Amino acid sequence: MRALARKGKSAMVRLYRGYNRRKVRKAPPPSTDKVRILILHAYGMGGTIRTVFNLASYLAKHHDVEIVSILKEAEEPFFPIDPRVKFRFLDDRLHPSPDPVRAMLSKMPSKLIPAEESAYHRFNLWTDLKLARYIRSLDTGILISTRPGLNLAMAQLALPSLITIGQEHVALRTQPEAVQELIKWRYRRFDALATLTKADLRDYRAALPKKPKRLIRIPNAVPPMTGDVAKLDAKVVIAVGRLTRLKGFHRLIVAWEEVAKTHPDWTLRIFGAGPQEENLRQQVIDAGLEGKVELPGATTDVGAELEKASVFVLSSRHEGFPMTILEAMAKGLAIVSFNSPHGPKEMITDEVDGLLVKPRTNANLATSLLRVIEDEHLRRHLAAGALETARTYDVDAIGAQWDALFEELLARRNGTYVRPTPPAPAPAQIEPAPADPAQAPPPA
Repeated sequence: MRALARKGKSAMVRLYRGYNRRKVRKAPPPSTDKVRILILHAYGMGGTIRTVFNLASYLAKHHDVEIVSILKEAEEPFFPIDPRVKFRFLDDRLHPSPDPVRAMLSKMPSKLIPAEESAYHRFNLWTDLKLARYIRSLDTGILISTRPGLNLAMAQLALPSLITIGQEHVALRTQPEAVQELIKWRYRRFDALATLTKADLRDYRAALPKKPKRLIRIPNAVPPMTGDVAKLDAKVVIAVGRLTRLKGFHRLIVAWEEVAKTHPDWTLRIFGAGPQEENLRQQVIDAGLEGKVELPGATTDVGAELEKASVFVLSSRHEGFPMTILEAMAKGLAIVSFNSPHGPKEMITDEVDGLLVKPRTNANLATSLLRVIEDEHLRRHLAAGALETARTYDVDAIGAQWDALFEELLARRNGTYVRPTPPAPAPAQIEPAPADPAQAPPPA
């Protein structure tokens, strides 16, 4: 029976590959004119969504760009959008159709997304069907996917004529083992895999037995923000993020108890929404920090709120590439952050443009916050360094890296790619041999 099953599976694979070859023969030539970006929930709130909008806006200057969202669960986007960018939603959960097939499939668990994927519960058989149909409908252009489940689906389903780019916003090491195993064998099918950090790039190089055609690190760019740089005269420390345990705001509130003892005139503002909101509010009350710790909720204008602060703090357990740090740097705030190797450690140079704190150490976090609060010279020094660092993440500088990647992938498809010649090593400087006293001419 097992041998029969293996033969059946092998026959299905051959049929599938044959179908792909026929589709590719009829496909238009490779092109970068159209760019499609797959995302889970375009109208939601989160760093990935904000960075996708930012990238789409840059690419829309020279490409036909569409953001393809698996879900639609809000009437309007949380973040502002560029009118040049199109949107498509595969599963409109606000206005579901009365289709009985949809109703039936929506109650059944996904078979396309691995159960260990963190967003698995958001998918079902209906989204599987819609996603598979969409990916299979593309025969040219570029498709970029932005999370492991969608990357794995794209690797399985995309036609060979489509240029595929997997983009990872979360570190490989934080993925469940089952997801990592799938990544090892499917990601090799991509034209390119783009990571946000050098540390994650190293991890993928070490982990993938066979590599995509291109493994590259392209960080996120600073998004457009309202207002000017902070004046650093407000006695406000700000934190921004989804209110989950992963973001460590419960640790930040514990650390703030120490800060409030000596600096009751300073305020901690934590912007965001999420499942931990009520727990955090109760923690503030229990610690007697009412009026000293504020939870104003989510904000659509991060720039305006950063401008009103002097210090930005990040208390996450781990991060991929936290956009909030980049935004705070661009606003000229002093940064205090737990030291995560796949994000803050690469973005922050300790004592130059921020302070790095040993992870999960509430006392150390409190000590670093007290340093920047009490030492105005240090605060302004870190803020000036942060502004300089932010300039290296300018949208045009980062966008140029995407332009270069597109050009390279198209050249690879067209057979015109020429591997860059590494620079020749500098000629060795040969020191003259010391004179042999025995052969020296006799003195005059």
